[in-house]
Amino acid sequence: MNKLDLIFDQQHIWHPYSSISKPIACYPVIYAKGIYLTLSNKKKLIDGMSSWWSVIHGYNHPRLNRALRKQINKVSHVMFGGITHKPAINLCRKLVQIASKSNLECVFLSDSGSVSIEVAMKMAIQYWQALGKKKKFFLTIKGGYHGDTFFAMSVSDPDNSFHNIYYDNILIKNLFANAPKINFFEKWDKNDVNSFKKLISDHYSDIIAIIIEPIVQGVGGMKFYHPNYLKEVKNLSILYQIPLIIDEIATGFCRTGKFFAHEYANIQPDILCIGKALTGGMLTLSATLTTRNIAETISNGKSRCFMHGPTFMGNPLSCSVAVESINIIQDSNWKNQIITIEKQLKYYLSFLKNHRRVREVRVLGAIGVVECTHFIQLTLIQRFFVEKGVWIRPFKNLIYLVPAFIISHKEIKKLVHIIHLSLDYDIFFENK
Repeated sequence: MNKLDLIFDQQHIWHPYSSISKPIACYPVIYAKGIYLTLSNKKKLIDGMSSWWSVIHGYNHPRLNRALRKQINKVSHVMFGGITHKPAINLCRKLVQIASKSNLECVFLSDSGSVSIEVAMKMAIQYWQALGKKKKFFLTIKGGYHGDTFFAMSVSDPDNSFHNIYYDNILIKNLFANAPKINFFEKWDKNDVNSFKKLISDHYSDIIAIIIEPIVQGVGGMKFYHPNYLKEVKNLSILYQIPLIIDEIATGFCRTGKFFAHEYANIQPDILCIGKALTGGMLTLSATLTTRNIAETISNGKSRCFMHGPTFMGNPLSCSVAVESINIIQDSNWKNQIITIEKQLKYYLSFLKNHRRVREVRVLGAIGVVECTHFIQLTLIQRFFVEKGVWIRPFKNLIYLVPAFIISHKEIKKLVHIIHLSLDYDIFFENK
């Protein structure tokens, strides 16, 4: 069948965060190139989302396509238990080199960002078990989001997460400090970390690990907090000898203006989670990196091994395209790309600051956020955006942009212009 069967899609395919009985509108994409998505009616949309932060080089990139074609003629997949291969070795070598300042020498490959969080949390649990200690809690901050699997949900915001309504009674209970209040650009106030400091001092003997999104709290509100907060968290983790897990799934690979966002605080994680842009958005892949001390402590413990093994771990296609995606970053002048995008977003979004529907505008690196005063009617505003030739997908009261790094000045201007137009329509916003 050449024609897309959208009725079948509505009746049988369950899309993310949607109802099967009242499905959200889905727009059929038949082609993608550069910064554009082409719909089945031939309409082209400027993609302002880079497919949930991942397609940083744009769609249909010739180097990424070439890497996949080259690998598919050799081996597309092979189990990673008892077998290894060149793409995995090349990728892990690159990741270890990139993370060399943090002494993250050991790499565990998995399928998705959420699974990399599960892996990191299991690593921390097995680390303490190997040392003969039983601990109860993970420590994090409110307003966070780490994924949709169960361990990841348990450290996502306990009050405003879209998970807590449904799973609160079965999620393990963890410790949540108040979210940082001092934003990235404000003068630092050391009292901002008081809530975190009290929790860690009161419960340090029971804390398995600290887990935190660096600088940017993503789905928890797209807020940018002060680097000194992260620095203080690291100092406390050292003081109480508690491993620090940094979740760079959304922020990694240059999105914030640093290769990894935790570099703003000049700190070193004990465990690092990466995903999304790892493959340039071509295939699903994630990695959890840790220190040799943690890896060897687990490996020398009672179990003698780390108890996790995804079927598609170390998939050769994913690894080969991830290597090429990192090569593209390293071959490019990515810092200037991000600085240019940041300047353009700041300039054009600044005209929205005084709009009656806007509470705040925030920009950091290649991330632009318009926080509205009211929640957004997603289906209605999405249709408007598509009619105007852009792909922007808001959530809650946030309209945000995380475009591919190849986006042009003209394309950024159009994305922001369409956001500006949408703010004038009362129908797109809830009254309460």
